[in-house]
Amino acid sequence: MHAAHRSTGAPADRTVPVSPTRTPRRTSPAGVAAMLGSGLSTQIGAAAGSLAFPVLGPVGVVAVRQYVAALVLLAVGRPRLRSFTWRQWQPVILLAVVFGTMNLSLYSAIDRVGLGLAVTLEFLGPLAIALAATRRRVDACCAVLAAAGVVTLMRPQPSTDYLGMGLGLLAAVCWASYILLNRTVGRRLPGAQGSAAAATLSALMFLPVGIVVVLRDPPTAASLGYAVAAGVLASAVPYLADLFTLRHVPAAAFGLFMSVNPVLAALVGWIGLGQHLGPLDGAAIGAVVVANVLTIATTRR
Repeated sequence: MHAAHRSTGAPADRTVPVSPTRTPRRTSPAGVAAMLGSGLSTQIGAAAGSLAFPVLGPVGVVAVRQYVAALVLLAVGRPRLRSFTWRQWQPVILLAVVFGTMNLSLYSAIDRVGLGLAVTLEFLGPLAIALAATRRRVDACCAVLAAAGVVTLMRPQPSTDYLGMGLGLLAAVCWASYILLNRTVGRRLPGAQGSAAAATLSALMFLPVGIVVVLRDPPTAASLGYAVAAGVLASAVPYLADLFTLRHVPAAAFGLFMSVNPVLAALVGWIGLGQHLGPLDGAAIGAVVVANVLTIATTRR
C-alpha cells in the first residue's frame, strides 16, 4: 500500500510494497494469479470482517485489522524509528491518522450500504488523483462517466443511506490523501519504513478503542476470528501478494487489474453476504470501473 505507490488499489491497508528495481515488460500467468488472489483476498477479508460487526462493530474490527497490519509491516519494513528526524515524522504521523480514518470510514460504510457500493465510492479517491494530474479530453469524459455513476448510486430512494454513502466518500478523500502523503513519505524514508511506522502509530491509536470494545462487550471466539481473518486476508495476504506481483507484471497492468476491485467487491458481497444490487446500481458501478480503466489505459508515462 511505499516509495513507489499504486495509483489504484484494493481496499486493504493501501500500504503498497516497494516496486522492483527492474520493471517487467510482460504479464506472466503467475502474476495474473497473484493479482486475482490479492483482489479476492481483500474483498473476502472485508466480507469476513463485516460478519463480526454485530459483536465488535466496525470500530472493533478495524482496530484488529490495524494491529495485524502493524505486525506485518513491522516485520517487512523494519523501521529504524530512533533515527527518524522530525521532518520524517511529520508526514508519517499524518499518514497514520489518514490510514486509520480511511479504514474506519470504509468499514463503517460497508456496515451501512454494503461491500460493493462502499468500495466503489472509495475508488473515487485514486480516480480523482489520476484525473487531476492531466488535462486530456479522454480524462474529462472519464470524469463525466464516473460522476454519472456516482449520481446514479446516490439517487434518492426510500432505502438510501446518505450517512453510509458519505462515509464511503470520506474513505475516498482519505485514500486520495493517503496517496499524496505516501509519496512524501517515500521520498523522505527508504523502503517500507515510513509505511511500517505509520501502521504502527495507527495501531497504537486504536489500542484504547480495542480495550474499550473488549471491556464493554467481550468478543466471542467467532467474532474475534472473523476480525483476525479480515486483518490477515485484507492486510497481510494482499501485501505479500503485491510484493510478488510487482515483480511479474508491468505497473500499468497492475493498475488496470486493481480497477476491477469494485466488481469483485460486488460479487463477494452478493455471493458471500447476500447483498444484492439492482441492474441500475450494477451499471453505475461499471461506469466508475470503466472510467478508472480508461484513465489508466490511456495514460502514457
